[in-house]
Amino acid sequence: MIKFSYNTWPYSSFLNWVPAYTLDETIKRLAKIGYDGIEIGAAAPHAYPAYLTPERRREVRRVLDENGIALSSMLVAPSGGPGNNPASPDINERRATVQHYKDVCQLTAEWGGKIVLYLPGWVIFGTRRRQAWAWSREALSEIADFAAPLGVTLVIEPLAHDSNLSEGAEDAMELMEDVNRDNVKLMFDGNHVFYRKEIMSDYVYLMGKDLKHIHISDNDRLPPGQGIGDWEGFVDALLDVGFDGYLTMETGFHERGIQKDKDARDGLNFLKPLVERKIVERAAKK
Repeated sequence: MIKFSYNTWPYSSFLNWVPAYTLDETIKRLAKIGYDGIEIGAAAPHAYPAYLTPERRREVRRVLDENGIALSSMLVAPSGGPGNNPASPDINERRATVQHYKDVCQLTAEWGGKIVLYLPGWVIFGTRRRQAWAWSREALSEIADFAAPLGVTLVIEPLAHDSNLSEGAEDAMELMEDVNRDNVKLMFDGNHVFYRKEIMSDYVYLMGKDLKHIHISDNDRLPPGQGIGDWEGFVDALLDVGFDGYLTMETGFHERGIQKDKDARDGLNFLKPLVERKIVERAAKK
């Protein structure tokens, strides 16, 4: 069953300053709009693990449950003060990154989630790509082993727009194969696919049964249907491969002036009816 989720970056001043809201307020707004789930960014001011007391963790879980919205997934900020680069030549940064991911996996489990996004990092000048790849592979392997007893799956995101290490579908697939853990799978983000001048449905077919999560974004971080994306072909591909995870909108934080509630409504109002129509059409043909 395909479900719909929205990422919290637009509500938390991520990347660009925008009107910011507490996590509790964000949960309530997205539940009211009609989302099944929420993808929480593990960064201040919302959910940086080190800032969350046991009492606060329980309070967030209560707010989620009371509003009938699930934690679809969590992700770390790609940079910031700690760096969060698992491919860094600085061993202290790598170790801190691994620990941060472990903390996020623990938090995800406490809030009833099953998915944590893994950002493979980026190559620092003076480091060979194969060395950076090896460091990221080692980090992901350790994180996955920690996450497995928690019931948490790591999904690798190729980041063409933001990274120089894992940029496309084949990169993410190779890293998954190199790590070779049952709880390491795949995802992709439409914005990065369009940045590479590629086709979203191709990514769906390539990743197939290993595709467990998707960031929904038209080109330039627009809501789906407002850019160049072939969304009908994309939904057909999802149904062809039997995708049953969350379609998570990661839109509306690329510039100031975004009306975040409208952005969240526009994305859901376009994509949910399209998915429902395609499902009905297929059922009628059987």
